[in-house]
Amino acid sequence: QAVTGALLLLAVLTPAGAASAAALPVVINTWAFRRAAETAWRVLESGGSELDAVESGCGQCEIDQCDGSVGYGGSPDESGETTLDAMIMDGNTMEVGAVADLRRVKNAIGVARKVIEYTKHTLLVGESASLFAVRMGFPYEDLTTQKSLSLYSEWLNQSCQPNFWKNVVPDSSKSCGPYKRREAVTYKEEQTSSQRSVHNHDTIGMVVIGVSGTVASGTSTNGAIHKLPGRVGDSPIAGAGSYADSTAGGAAATGDGDIMMRFLPSYQAVEYMRMGTDPTVACQKVISRIQKYAPKFFGAIICANTTGSYGAACNKIPGFTQFHFMVSSPLLNRPTEQVVDCI
Repeated sequence: QAVTGALLLLAVLTPAGAASAAALPVVINTWAFRRAAETAWRVLESGGSELDAVESGCGQCEIDQCDGSVGYGGSPDESGETTLDAMIMDGNTMEVGAVADLRRVKNAIGVARKVIEYTKHTLLVGESASLFAVRMGFPYEDLTTQKSLSLYSEWLNQSCQPNFWKNVVPDSSKSCGPYKRREAVTYKEEQTSSQRSVHNHDTIGMVVIGVSGTVASGTSTNGAIHKLPGRVGDSPIAGAGSYADSTAGGAAATGDGDIMMRFLPSYQAVEYMRMGTDPTVACQKVISRIQKYAPKFFGAIICANTTGSYGAACNKIPGFTQFHFMVSSPLLNRPTEQVVDCI
């Protein structure tokens, strides 16, 4: 649906009873990725669909290598290779296209869109996903850069610290592998991985709601830095990385995917909104639920309902007390960075 001449204003009652303005269409994305927001908004202004806007907005971050956590040349795994995950979801049909552990192809969100358009599947992974991409016309390209090589070299020189191993020998907290499993497995409270921070937040998540209330969502990431090869986080998983339902709204998560994906936060937030919960409160309830099991986790979520009302929430930990995100709507002169205090 085109933006021009199609402004929908609504009065939405917050839980406190105060009226807040909501407008459609709306584009909301994680972090202060302004060019991604601008690109998605331009697509809507030119008459593109909600899916087009999500694909173009997330694709812009892949080109820009947003904060090194999206696209090529960032977050090398423990073998030094950069791999990509992405998903896109149509809230009208509930179709999802996703790729994970994608290698040597830069436009991960574009390949995810092709999974919807040209297959009956939902998720393709690894080398097979790359072969599919080539069949769809995407070129093979090197995802390694001097920056990613430097990150990998520095990590090796620091005895492969930090990493994601546990219960192995030699001691993974002191040296590099190769590791073997330790016979005695110990269980202890899981801590937030030290490499997850505001400087390595590993995802752009985007929700687009058109003038008619049609919802689309998507994500793109190069995953957790120094991950084990083959690791897949929350980003390409429907209901975890993002979720869209045109009868309720959309949501997208960012942060420590290994923890967050266990709770399907995006799906849960949309279900809260379906029950009439304000988007901000829906986001907060999702964060609170994860806090009960992982109080020190790093993460945030954005939510928007089909009226254009939106919100966000994050888990407060040292070094991460506020979450920045972008919003575009007819009520704003331009895509605008907004901030929420973590809880």
